[in-house]
Formats: sequence, structure tokens, C-alpha cells
Amino acid sequence: MVNEIFMLMNIIGLISFAVVGSFKALREGLDLFGITVLGIMTALGGGITRDLLVNHIPNALKSFTDFSFALFGVWLAVVFYRIFKRDISNRFFILIPDAIGLSAFTTTGALIAHDAGVSFFGIVILATLTGIGGGMISDILLGKIPNVLKDDFYASCAIIGAVGFYVTVSSGFGINTASVVCASLVLMIRIMAILYNWKLPRFS
Repeated sequence: MVNEIFMLMNIIGLISFAVVGSFKALREGLDLFGITVLGIMTALGGGITRDLLVNHIPNALKSFTDFSFALFGVWLAVVFYRIFKRDISNRFFILIPDAIGLSAFTTTGALIAHDAGVSFFGIVILATLTGIGGGMISDILLGKIPNVLKDDFYASCAIIGAVGFYVTVSSGFGINTASVVCASLVLMIRIMAILYNWKLPRFS
């Protein structure tokens, strides 16, 4: 059942983040190759970073499955853009899929961390890096300071979700329940942050 939950969350995250990365590339006027590269790196970057940290060969390099779902996400984004070209400027077309991807990938990171037997700190770090890694890579490829470091209540959502996962498991509940708690917390808090423009304090 754990593998099934991981697979479902992984697929959701891959497609969502591939769409997000592709939309970013489309906004910047990149060509089809640039769109594909940015979409795939946004989808796969966080998972590859997570797997390397737990000393695993990244799943994206062992099978064609992850790459296929990422390509499907790129295709979805391009088709959507071609149909609703004028609406791509609406920030919600990026932020909502991004929230879904963040929720799904934070959960996969927590599951992998729990399976690796790391500490509470390890669960939080791996879950958060899985959630935010792809977005950071896409911003860097576009020559920008990653939004997660300067602008948004974003990584905090992943941290809260990972803490929720750990507390749920430590309280005697199963992995399935912990996964639902993690995904729900991240998604709900991120959506609230988008709607109410939550930001962390700045000192400049």
C-alpha cells in the first residue's frame, strides 16, 4: 500500500511540476527545447536530489516511467497554452498546479525519508527538498533568485506538512494516514497563502 501511495503522489507531482516548469518557460519565450528541458527538470529535480541524499540511484534514471510522466506534463502545458494563450498571464495557472505538485512531492519525500529510517530532522529536510527542489532548479535555469528564498510562503508549507507526517506516524497512526495528513496540510496551507498573499517577514 505504501508503494501505491508513493506511486500516486509521484505521478501527481511529476505531471504538476512539469506543467509548472513549462508554463514558466512559455512566459519567458523559450523555444520547444527550452520548454521541454525546464518542464522535465522542474519535475525531476527534487526527486533526484532526494534520492542522492539517501544514497539511492535516482528513480528517474532507473526507468523511463518518471521521464514519461514529465513529458506528458510538458505536452499538457503546451496544449493548454495553445488553446488558452491569452490566459497564461494569470498567475493562478502556475500557482495552483505548483501547489498540487508541492503537496504531492513533499509527501513522497516524507515517505522515502521514513523508509530510509532517518530522524525527524531528516524527514523534514528530505520532504522539503523534494517539494521545492524542482522549482528552485527551474528558477536558477531562468537566471533568477529562486522565489522560495525571497518571495513566498512556500517552503514553510512543506515543512509544516513534513512535521504533520512525523507527528501522525509517531502517534501510532499508519503511513497511509500520515501521507494524507501531509498532503492535505501542504495543499491547504499553500492555497491559503496564495489566496491571502501570506509572506514571511523581510528585513530590508
